[in-house]
Amino acid sequence: RQAQAVCIPAIHLHMTAATMQVGQKDFEKAQEQLKLLKKDPGNETKLKLYALFKQATEGPCNSPKPGMLDFVKKAKWDAWNSLGNLSQDNARQKYTELVSSLVSAESAGQKKDAFPEESRHDDYETILVTTKNNITKIMFNRPDRKNAINHKMYREIIKALEEAGKDDSTIAVITGNGDYYSSGNDLNNFTNIQPGEMEKMAKDGAVLLKEFVGHFIDFPKPLIAVVNGPAIGISVTVLGLCDVVYASDRATFHSPFSQLGQSPEGCSSYLFPKIMGLPKANEILLFNKKLTAAEACAQGLVTEVFPDRTFQKEVWARLEAYASLPKNSLAVSKQLLRSMEKEKLHAVNSKECEVLKERWLSDECVNAIMSFFQKKSKL
Repeated sequence: RQAQAVCIPAIHLHMTAATMQVGQKDFEKAQEQLKLLKKDPGNETKLKLYALFKQATEGPCNSPKPGMLDFVKKAKWDAWNSLGNLSQDNARQKYTELVSSLVSAESAGQKKDAFPEESRHDDYETILVTTKNNITKIMFNRPDRKNAINHKMYREIIKALEEAGKDDSTIAVITGNGDYYSSGNDLNNFTNIQPGEMEKMAKDGAVLLKEFVGHFIDFPKPLIAVVNGPAIGISVTVLGLCDVVYASDRATFHSPFSQLGQSPEGCSSYLFPKIMGLPKANEILLFNKKLTAAEACAQGLVTEVFPDRTFQKEVWARLEAYASLPKNSLAVSKQLLRSMEKEKLHAVNSKECEVLKERWLSDECVNAIMSFFQKKSKL
C-alpha cells in the first residue's frame, strides 16, 4: 500500500548560515533521540521518517522506481518520491518536528500512566482501560498492527464493556492508540487453519462476533467513539451502535466486505440504511466505498469532525463536561432511546452472524482472503 504523503506547508524563509547550522544540530540531535524511543512508532510513521531523512540528506528522490513485487523498497521509494521538491532545510525541520512529537507523546504517555488521578485496569494485553473524571476509556492498543482486532482483543473488549457498564463512571469512550482507530478484523484470524478445522473456526468466530456486537447493543451508559484515525470493517459498523461519534478530519471509514468475500456485520445491514438512506449505505456495504470524515458526518454516521491538530483537546474537554452530568439520568435516557429497538438489533445481529458463518466457509471468501495476503505489502 502506498504510504500517505506528508502534508507540509510551503515555507519561504531566507536561511542564514548560522540558522542552517543550528538546524543541522537539531537534525542530528533528533536522530539520536529517535534511537532512544522505547515504543515502535509504527510502519507509516517510520516511512515518513525515512522519506524526510532521505530528502534532508540527499534532496528530491533520485533513485529508480523499484519493481512492483519489491514491496519494502517500493513503499520507501513512494514515501520519498511523494515529498516532491521539498527543500532539504524544510525536510530537516519536519524530520526534527516529527521526532520531537514522538518523544513528547511517549513522555506524556509515561507521565499519564503514573498520574494518581487516573485508575488503570491492568488485566489487559491488547487494550488499555483507564478511568478518570467519571470516564472509562477503552483504547485499542495494537498500534504496530494498526489496532487490528484479533480473537484475544475481541474477548478483552467484551470484558472491558462489561466492567465499564457496572463501574462508577458516567460515560464510556472507545478510541485507538497510534495513527489508526482500528483496521478492523485481523485477517490473521483466518490463517494457519487446517481444512478439517474450518467449520469449527467459522462456528466459534460467529459466536464470538455475536457476543461482541451484543455487548454494544446492551451497553447501559452513553458510549462514545473517538475516532482518531482510519477505521475499517467491524470498527466502522459498530459505530452505528455508539451514541455519539467524534472524528478527526484525518479519519476515514471503510468496510470492504465484498472485496473480502464477506458480508456486513455490527447491525450495519439494518442501521446504515436507517442512518444514511439505502443508496448511500449500498455504496459502503456493497461496493466498498471509503468515506472521508466529512462525508461520514454528512451522511449521519459521525456526529462531528474536528481538526486533527486540536482533536484530542477539544473532544476530551467536551467529554469531561458530559461526564459531569447526572449519571443515572443519562443512563435512563439512553435506555429509553434504545429500548424500542433492542430486540430488533439482537435479531439483526444473529442473522448477520449466521450469514457470515456461511461466507467464511465459502470458497469465494477463502480465495478473496488468500488474494488479499498475496497483494499485501509487508514492511
